[in-house]
Amino acid sequence: MRGTLWAFAVTLCCLGSPAKAAGIQLLQSDPALSGAIWYPCAAEPTHVALGSLSAGVDFDLKGTKDCLVAGAKLPLVVFSHGRGGWFGQHHDTAEALADAGFVVASINHPGDSVSDSSRRDTLSVWGSRPADIVRLLDFVLNTWKDRAVIDPAKVGFFGFSLGGATGLVLMGTRPDFARVASFCKETTGACAQLHKGETPPDPIQDARIRTAVIVDPAPGVLTRENLAAVKVPFQFWRSQFGGPGVGDGSGTERVAEGLPGKPEIHVVPAGHFAFLAPCSAELAAAVPRICTDVPVGFDRVAFHREFNTVVVQFFREQLGSGDR
Repeated sequence: MRGTLWAFAVTLCCLGSPAKAAGIQLLQSDPALSGAIWYPCAAEPTHVALGSLSAGVDFDLKGTKDCLVAGAKLPLVVFSHGRGGWFGQHHDTAEALADAGFVVASINHPGDSVSDSSRRDTLSVWGSRPADIVRLLDFVLNTWKDRAVIDPAKVGFFGFSLGGATGLVLMGTRPDFARVASFCKETTGACAQLHKGETPPDPIQDARIRTAVIVDPAPGVLTRENLAAVKVPFQFWRSQFGGPGVGDGSGTERVAEGLPGKPEIHVVPAGHFAFLAPCSAELAAAVPRICTDVPVGFDRVAFHREFNTVVVQFFREQLGSGDR
């Protein structure tokens, strides 16, 4: 299957190899770095409770809290969630990577998360989101207490939806806001700012990112011309039928046709929400919109097994593995 993934609000259920367990450290002391770091450890996995994040549903993550990191010279992958999402929306993929010997770091984007919408739908988010990832990289590589286990020359990026576009900006793309303004009909938010002639933020790039997995990126600001600036290898996933934030799928199809070089492209015969981690029964009852796949009968659990396997293999090929 050629595919894509997105995750917005994700829940308890996780997929991963039984041979290793994901260690988890929660980042809670700084609102600008609210999230988690997953990593390989030798302990048996349990569950790390997070409490209620949205819709009155309690969430937890599968793993072992604060266990010792197993390994050295480990590759790092940083995650960027979609519009209005949260740091754990791709937890099953993070766990699979940690089981495979990667350190994974993910935070809530301040101003554009499930709990904070203060920057959502504004031009400023195009500057703040890349800056968030730079700040996360600075923290994990320079300040995190276990930073010595990471090989700083082996850094990857995983981004979904608006997070995917965030990654392309970090890798060299300059968003085409004039294109957006030409078909933007809304009279509020970023559209209103563009029509008033407000200046978008300058793109922020980070050369530490050596490779990426880009999943169903928000297509509006992406063109063949600005994508040509991306020189690092990446894997591209898109949904066939699209959904909120990416339209009917034709936008990401256009983006895929304009990608530089010959990247590995996967098309999943489902909608945007199929890229959320599989929902628990509780979450499906509370928020059916993000847990109901199109077409009916699409097997999200089976897809995520395949998706996680392919993503792990790609990052292994690009970044290698650490000493364990």
